Amino acid sequence: MRENTSVFKGRTIHDFAMITLGSFLTVIGAHFFKFPNNFSFGGVTGLSVMIGYVSTLSPGQANVIINVFLLLVGFVTLGKSFGLKTIYATIVISVGLSLLDIFYPVITPLTGEPFLELLYAVALPGIGAAILFQVNSSGGGTDIIALILKKYFSINIGNALLVADCFIVIASYFVFGVETFLLSTMGMFTKSLVVDNYVYRLNLSKVYNVVCDDPEPVCKFIQKTIHRGATISECEGAFTHQKRYNVMTVLKPHQGNLLQKYLDKTAPNSFITITNTSEIIGKGFHR
Repeated sequence: MRENTSVFKGRTIHDFAMITLGSFLTVIGAHFFKFPNNFSFGGVTGLSVMIGYVSTLSPGQANVIINVFLLLVGFVTLGKSFGLKTIYATIVISVGLSLLDIFYPVITPLTGEPFLELLYAVALPGIGAAILFQVNSSGGGTDIIALILKKYFSINIGNALLVADCFIVIASYFVFGVETFLLSTMGMFTKSLVVDNYVYRLNLSKVYNVVCDDPEPVCKFIQKTIHRGATISECEGAFTHQKRYNVMTVLKPHQGNLLQKYLDKTAPNSFITITNTSEIIGKGFHR
């Protein structure tokens, strides 16, 4: 019981640390690169800027109203734990943006290179969103819509974001003009690629099939040192007809490096095949 409690606390600390990191990247990308250039490639921030431009609401007020509504929808459709994590992320992002507005305001673009700034405006929040998705959270806004679409319609996160953000980008043409619209369109497509790529990298695991004469030492190392499970099956060489064993296990990349070093020292004659995968369902992975 104590061990389970310790694991739960450790996982919670890890999740909120990752949420803080993802939120920090989102804040930096938005404050220094997205806002000064009026980039509107989706997100509540882009929508809030346009609402503030055409109504009596300030962008900040519009942002709060939209996020509160979407958080309620997230609670209902995605579960309480998702809502709590997203509330924390939304608070970190909101407080971070407010503090930067007070102590380090950025009114005009940092450089005269819109493409360079677009790169950072896409990459930093995109990586931040991928980190948040990894721990079942989001920065609020259209990220919540994307996760709802993914849950109920099996759309990958990048495409879901593309659908959710498309209308905002189209609206930017009528509010800010052709140049901002074209840059925002490019940013929208690039963001979906960035998110999918980093979600894949964060979920990446490796399937190891180790053909060896004695599976016991290999399994003991996997269980005691790496703390993973393994499956043993008998196999036979097609040429020699020699009876051997196949040990199959799924590991994270850094765990796989440990196994390979161990096998190099203790079982140099073993035959190893390694397959990359980002979709694993089961204990220790996704459910």
